[in-house]
Amino acid sequence: MTIHVIKRDGTRAPYDGYEIARSIEEASVGLDDQVARVTQLQSELEITLFDGITSEQLDEAVVQVALQNVKDDPAFDTIASRLLVKTLYKKIFGDGVTRDEVYSFHGPAFVASVLRGVELDLLDTRLAELFDLEVLGAALDPDRDDLIRYIGAQTMRTRYMICEPDGTPLEVPQFFWMRVAMGLSLNEADPTASAIAFYDKMSRLEYLAAGSTLVNAGTSYSQLSNCFVMQMEDDIEHIAKSVRDVMWLTKGTGGIGMSVTKLRAEGSPIRSNNTSSTGPIPFMHTIDSTLRAISRGGKKFGALCFYMENWHLDFAQFLDLRANSGDPYRRTRTANTAVWISDDFMKRVQDDRDWYLFDPLDVPDLTELYGAAFSARYAEYVEAAEAGQLRHKKLRAREQFRAILVSLQASSHPWLTWKDTINTRALNHNTGTIHLSNLCTEITLPQDRDNVAVCNLASINLSRHVTGRRQQARVDWARLAESTRLAVRQLDNLIDITISSVPESEHSNELNRALGLGVMGFTDVVERFGFSYESEESYDLIDRVMEFISWHAIDASADLARERGAYPNFEGSRWSQGMVPVDSLELLEQDRGVPVDVDRTTRLDWDALRGKVQGGIRNSTLMAIAPTASIGLVAGTTPGLDPQFSQIFSRATSSGKFLEVNRNLVDDLRALGLWETVREDLLRHQGDLSKVDGVPAELQEIYRTSFQLSPYAFVNVAARAQKWIDQAISRNIYLRSRDVGEMVELYDAAWRMGVKTTYYLHMMPRHTAEQSTVKVNKAEASAPAGAAPRRGFGAARPTRPLEPVEGAATVSTGDRVELDVVDGAACPIDPQERLQCDSCQ
Repeated sequence: MTIHVIKRDGTRAPYDGYEIARSIEEASVGLDDQVARVTQLQSELEITLFDGITSEQLDEAVVQVALQNVKDDPAFDTIASRLLVKTLYKKIFGDGVTRDEVYSFHGPAFVASVLRGVELDLLDTRLAELFDLEVLGAALDPDRDDLIRYIGAQTMRTRYMICEPDGTPLEVPQFFWMRVAMGLSLNEADPTASAIAFYDKMSRLEYLAAGSTLVNAGTSYSQLSNCFVMQMEDDIEHIAKSVRDVMWLTKGTGGIGMSVTKLRAEGSPIRSNNTSSTGPIPFMHTIDSTLRAISRGGKKFGALCFYMENWHLDFAQFLDLRANSGDPYRRTRTANTAVWISDDFMKRVQDDRDWYLFDPLDVPDLTELYGAAFSARYAEYVEAAEAGQLRHKKLRAREQFRAILVSLQASSHPWLTWKDTINTRALNHNTGTIHLSNLCTEITLPQDRDNVAVCNLASINLSRHVTGRRQQARVDWARLAESTRLAVRQLDNLIDITISSVPESEHSNELNRALGLGVMGFTDVVERFGFSYESEESYDLIDRVMEFISWHAIDASADLARERGAYPNFEGSRWSQGMVPVDSLELLEQDRGVPVDVDRTTRLDWDALRGKVQGGIRNSTLMAIAPTASIGLVAGTTPGLDPQFSQIFSRATSSGKFLEVNRNLVDDLRALGLWETVREDLLRHQGDLSKVDGVPAELQEIYRTSFQLSPYAFVNVAARAQKWIDQAISRNIYLRSRDVGEMVELYDAAWRMGVKTTYYLHMMPRHTAEQSTVKVNKAEASAPAGAAPRRGFGAARPTRPLEPVEGAATVSTGDRVELDVVDGAACPIDPQERLQCDSCQ
């Protein structure tokens, strides 16, 4: 039977195998065994064809055939990515465009794309007015498309690139990078030159702006900020306004943190109408419903985290917010929760003392106090409670701490964050108390009724600043300094360009100019150096890298202050006293009265920088490490500071489900001539290298995955990075044990080492799904020697795939799911929740 393809204009044409072979060959340029790859993919493709297949379906089929071979060789991912990008080329440049022709087409098509976007009111009119579009078009480098892996290209296409109203793409990858760069250069004296500088960094994947910035930069709706931190006041007008603000901030794709500690407890009197309060829980449920209502075009729900201090009288109800059972009107199904913990509580846990819960209406000043001042005032309220003068509840501090950790283990909430560590170490302390963090726990900024704190994020891709492997591995310090300094300038520009529908956030942005420059790719770099994540070499590496980035970020901000002026709230800050982040460790130690157990080594000239900072700094904060779950995919590296979950797994995102193979491991195994030998065993053992025979012990140590590492490794890495960071770190924890006592010791260690915040706790799964299509007959393998394979009830049989969860160890051959391992009870089963962190990074 002759197979016909339905073209985009509706005509039918016979399937042209030569054309397909040429397309695959073009996508395989530079790869080894090119002819063999072309032959293999074409033969596998032709098995799947049917008469009447559309040209779009054919393009997708070629991509999927390439993807199903990624488990055998990551080079097939390169082919799939190139084929996917080529489908975008077809939409922009037309069918039949060769790879060579793409170079000449890019410039003119870019100019046309920008003008068309402005015409459709999709792009800011200033893009056509302030920039030399021909010069920008000539600066585009299509070769950089090869830096993007398939998952990154698909994420860019579905999440970040703009389209015409009918869905026709207006951008290819290099257009996208330049559009973002232009959108962040609008306030520069020479916007064209600045756009090229920003474009060069982002298109080389050396650093990336965060999600909201990538979505909106250069568009007619330039809401570019990423994180919003707000406190709900204890009056009905402000509660109603908070609901309104959440709606607008959610519409603009921002991730939100909201403190509800000030809301009076259930049963508290309302004097205006002689009734009693229902407490904060029903209002939180209302916010939760609001998040689901503002669903961002049906792509995802809004993203918010509630924070409450654990002395609140209704804290036990707060712990139940994420429970799977109970009154649905007293649960939050979309919003997350985090607890704001004082040093006083941690000390009472250690000493096995009592802990008292109060109504915020009776103790209104506790929310504004921290450190020793909080402890002194809290003790006075305890004395009054014991005298019968205050409504309260009393329980053992250890009892509440265990309840927090049991809830964390069961529902992955609440996340643990430390109020006094955050406030005592803050260099912008003169603008008020910090009452909470953000959606992903890395932002720590003061806020009040008149200020919704705002932070603006970007992340440096560490893996793009390292050359060589093992003994030849080196950090390119000059390039890292350049990336850091340019990223700070780009973020500072963002503050002047972004818009907001909430006046309080505009006000805070202007007065404080807070930045959150972070990193991603740490594990990628550790592997390339040949270190174990759990090693002194690894801890020293993150220490040295973060010190370097911190120094240059602060220095760049001080330079900007000379050029543009210090941020308005600079006077009275610890910056104005010549302090830098590492200096605040001593402040914390003095206030706490407990040693901060972290290495204090410094390597750079901080004294000179202290003097420079005292003369003015452009931004109230400079650094924060976000999860980078989404932009890490675009950058093609490991997210944030996270370890490898598995060496082969399938990652589920809102853009689809993607197979990931650790390329560093493949390279190391190939260097030893082992990859072809062990890859099936690695797949069979769910990406666990320790179970594969014949692999050197050194590699097994380097490639230990999240649950094989000591959880203290995650704390050590965070503590060494935290001493250089003025805000915080979105720090995921992975734990094999379900023993609550071990959890108590782990989180106590994090507090003692000066870690400010923690994020998700991932528990080792109790069960794994049956592998259904690994190349082994399990019935035969499990039968006794000489016996017939088992049949019937005891025989191995395929299992129904579980719903994909981002971070689940899932392996797919492309047409069938081989295994799914859900990340334990503490990992949210709803994939939507794991995607919420995309809002702020």
